[in-house]
Amino acid sequence: MKLNERSVAHYATCDSPTDHAGFLRKRVERHHHHGHHGTSYQRRWFVLKGNLLFYFEERDSREPVGLVVLEGCTVELCEAAEEFAFAIRFDDAGAKAYVLVADGQAAMEAWVKALSRASFDYMRLVVRELEKQLEEACSSLAACRKSPRKSSSGRRRHLSNPALPPVQEKQHVLENGYSTWGSSPDRDGGHAKPPPLPPRRRSAVGSSVPALQESPVSPETTCFAKLHHWYGQEIAVLRQEWQERQKRVHP
Repeated sequence: MKLNERSVAHYATCDSPTDHAGFLRKRVERHHHHGHHGTSYQRRWFVLKGNLLFYFEERDSREPVGLVVLEGCTVELCEAAEEFAFAIRFDDAGAKAYVLVADGQAAMEAWVKALSRASFDYMRLVVRELEKQLEEACSSLAACRKSPRKSSSGRRRHLSNPALPPVQEKQHVLENGYSTWGSSPDRDGGHAKPPPLPPRRRSAVGSSVPALQESPVSPETTCFAKLHHWYGQEIAVLRQEWQERQKRVHP
């Protein structure tokens, strides 16, 4: 594959987003005059953009000294004398393998992860998976729209025990700021009756407390304030009777 060196160099140093960058040591095979092979490592600044891996002599270098096209390759950990080493190996038998060494475990894992996701083959797999998920989501949404919706009947279930049957909520009407009894229908279709009045009590024989007069409030009344006041009078009279009996028992 032919690449335009000027365009590639511009892309390597332009302001386009960088997927990953950092220092790595790149293994270099050296051949000596006597036929011996030596291995050394060069520290280079690597920049990953898309599926192109550039490396520079220094971080501030204006042009890259090399380029690796990450297509048809695999990124894997490798056994080497140096720790935190990994390799980029291509499918072609005669292709050159790149052995790189990171400065630590975290840096090595980050580089392996970024390089493994850089190829277009990986992107195609991601796009297919996303398309599958989108299709499933659209199918589920269409099924939900076709299913009948449950009408809201104003009924609610018990919060303490959801298994209990729902309870019909009663609407209370306010009259002059007070809740009235005759505002909500009962089961017979009429109106709920007010609570029964307490039984009439007669004053004890010899008691100085006068007999309680008849209630000035009719049982059919719907005014809660009047009933509350009348009950208060009943309680006050009963309390006074009890105090007088206590005085006679304990003079």
